[in-house]
Amino acid sequence: MSGLLALLDDVAAIAKVAAASVDDVAAQAAKAGSKVAGVVIDDAAVTPKYVTGFEARRELPIIWQITKGSLFNKLVILMPGLLALNAFLPQAITPLLMLGGLYLCFEGAEKVFHWLFPHGDAHVEQDLDVGDPVHLERERVKGAIKTDFILSAEIMTIILANVEASGFWMDAATLALAGVAVTALVYGSVALIVKMDDIGLWMAHNGRTGLGRGMGRGLVRGMPKLLKTLSVVGTAAMLWVGGAIVVHGLEVLGWPWFYETVKHAAAALADQVGQARGFVQWLVTALADGVLGLVLGLLLIPVATRLLGPALAAITGKAGH
Repeated sequence: MSGLLALLDDVAAIAKVAAASVDDVAAQAAKAGSKVAGVVIDDAAVTPKYVTGFEARRELPIIWQITKGSLFNKLVILMPGLLALNAFLPQAITPLLMLGGLYLCFEGAEKVFHWLFPHGDAHVEQDLDVGDPVHLERERVKGAIKTDFILSAEIMTIILANVEASGFWMDAATLALAGVAVTALVYGSVALIVKMDDIGLWMAHNGRTGLGRGMGRGLVRGMPKLLKTLSVVGTAAMLWVGGAIVVHGLEVLGWPWFYETVKHAAAALADQVGQARGFVQWLVTALADGVLGLVLGLLLIPVATRLLGPALAAITGKAGH
């Protein structure tokens, strides 16, 4: 009997350790996931364009296909690679983060440049000319998953960089949980955004009260404005996050001048405003990071379009985007 009680005590102790481990994984996943807010906003803002032009009944299936591709990107390709890199070559994490940050700066700056100097996009026009809707859907999904891979790489690298080292399996569990949670948040939001006008249309026609029908009409009219706002917010987030990653990376690599300068300037301005000190300090830092991100991105546009694009096209045999 005493042996059985001892065994039950051991089982209870193991259960407590397991529960604590689960709590630690969840806590670390939540903490690390909060660091990728800017990239998540951009991901949610970018994805709806891949389902435009299709019948309403195909929108959710397309989003589900992209979601599965995103999970494959994060859990099957990126997670093992990043964990191996973290185990055997951890010093490469910061340069990889900086490369991802520079990509975000480029993407954000390219959108700003397009807003300031509108120009046609031959690839978009070619895409719209595709006569076979099945082929178009397949190509859109492939394009969305390729775009997701870049953003997922940045998301997973940021998460890993913010996970407290606690062993391979704990890091893997945290990375997997945060990756799945971020994917669910992004594509759940995308599904809601994409179907919001349909929901509004149904409410406008089937609402039992004038208020309900009015809210439905408001949703239908408001969706274009919401998508435009998301696009602006997503672009700003890309520049801010990209610039911040580069600044932090430079600090880690031994070049802290920009980080220290902005930190002191933000603190000096924040000291003058009293109760809003924390917000002002964050705002100044975010603006400085965003301006740096925009400058870096604008400098990268000719590099990407005139050097990297043609080089990649020559290697792959495909026209560069």
